[in-house]
Amino acid sequence: MTSLPHADPGTPDVTSPTAYLRWVGARQSRTLVIATAFGIVWLVSQALFPAAMGKAIDDGIIGGDAGSLLRWCAILLGLVVVSALAGVMRHRYAVENWMQGAFRSAQLIGHKTADTGEALTRTVPTGEVVATVSSDAMRIGGFYDILARFAGAVASYVVVALILLDASTPLGLVVLVGVPVLVGCLAFVVRPLQARQLAQRDETGKLIGLGADTVAGLRVLRGIGGEQTFLTRYAAQSQSVREVGNRVAGYQAALDAAQVLLPGIFVLVVVWLGARFAIAGEITAGQLVAFYGYTAFLVIPLRTATEMVDRATRAHIGARKLTRILRIGADQVESTSSQALPDGPARLFDPQSGVSIEPGSLTAVVSARPEESAALADRLGRFGVAATDVRLGGTRLADAPLAEVRRRVVVSETDPRLFTGTLREELDPKAEHDDATILEALSVASGEDVLEALPGGLDNEVEERGRAFSGGQRQRLSLTRALLTDAETLVLVEPTSAVDAHTEARIAGRLAAARAGRTTVVMSASPLLLDQADRVVLLRDGKVAATGTHSGLMAEDPDYRRTVVRGEED
Repeated sequence: MTSLPHADPGTPDVTSPTAYLRWVGARQSRTLVIATAFGIVWLVSQALFPAAMGKAIDDGIIGGDAGSLLRWCAILLGLVVVSALAGVMRHRYAVENWMQGAFRSAQLIGHKTADTGEALTRTVPTGEVVATVSSDAMRIGGFYDILARFAGAVASYVVVALILLDASTPLGLVVLVGVPVLVGCLAFVVRPLQARQLAQRDETGKLIGLGADTVAGLRVLRGIGGEQTFLTRYAAQSQSVREVGNRVAGYQAALDAAQVLLPGIFVLVVVWLGARFAIAGEITAGQLVAFYGYTAFLVIPLRTATEMVDRATRAHIGARKLTRILRIGADQVESTSSQALPDGPARLFDPQSGVSIEPGSLTAVVSARPEESAALADRLGRFGVAATDVRLGGTRLADAPLAEVRRRVVVSETDPRLFTGTLREELDPKAEHDDATILEALSVASGEDVLEALPGGLDNEVEERGRAFSGGQRQRLSLTRALLTDAETLVLVEPTSAVDAHTEARIAGRLAAARAGRTTVVMSASPLLLDQADRVVLLRDGKVAATGTHSGLMAEDPDYRRTVVRGEED
């Protein structure tokens, strides 16, 4: 089987759901063409079964020609074998098309999540993204699964109609006109069904998002006794999903019933007309048997057509949700006129706040409003929605290649994430360091006790979001990961806010020693960290209000003293 997409899936057309579905189809056109060819052979060969049977009856049994009987029986057997083989291959490629369509769509969401970061979750709830991957991508794949069968259904319908026209013009016209009319009748069900399925999809996404938020904040909920509140909200949203599901069920049942009722009515009409023509002598007994076989066979194309309508409706809804996510842009994009950053360490300057970071020094930034220092960290690392005028040397970060900025300036946020995998992979994602280096960085972050508590050591599996660790343990592991980047400029946002004073004191001393000679910026009001800083900057209303050493500012600046003392009390 052709390998599934595993690298960058490309840039999709997200102008509309239909355009996106066409784009996905073009990306797997080869397997779609192969599946369609087998689908046509599969159903057309079945459509010819009644013709071979009619000839065997007319020429062999009624005509008394044993040779013709054997010949037409052999042809019928050949058609059965061809249909069986083509059916196997059609199914194989149909599954491949389904998997490619589904996983390519899921892969696009994965790439978009990595590219856009916080911009995505600000615009679309997390549950909506999860539902798009788990549900909508599968619906999109299902559309490409049925395409081969639908192509075979159309081809076999045309073949049967032509055979009936040749044998009996009225019967042929009934088939040619009747089938499109019956399929057209489905529009009365499909349109309201699509609207209700879209509403159901929206409510389901909200339910998944609520569940994800509840699980993520479970410890906090238990700490404040808020489980019942969230349980009540979840139950209410669950009832909303049930109610819209009931509204969908009625129309879905009508569509499913139409798949049986409409073909059944059509078969009755054709058989009744065929019987009348046989009694009138206009067609032979073999042709009557063949006509009945055709009408029985036409149930397959008709049901395939109704299923196609259903799958296309679901895929269109899924593509609409998916394209909404894919249209979200990243906060930061590559500049059209990239400029290289200066070689080696250089002064980092933020014009908005007036903060200047000297190369090779440990600078601490203090603010009575933590969001101000966090915003500064975002600007220094070229994160966030707003454009940044921060300069490294004489070059604006906004004008430099984004990959180079990310390599040279690393920002470790206040609530960094841990992912599923071994601890070694979490701390050293690029596998650039040996165990001794990892353990040394872990020691700087005072994380030896975290490692000792794990039976597998560095090979121990980390659960999703590191939920088996305490807040302080996660913070120390994240600090270890940041240190192992060996970045030229490392920006740490509240790196010790969740640890005890003794651990914080060890981290402060070891961090200063480990980063000696390299540029390090710490956003914190902790006296233990501030005392290790070469230079401390106080922000007031987002601007530099004072600079100096920790001891000097404590003695001379009342605002600084109040901010730091309040931080100690908190």
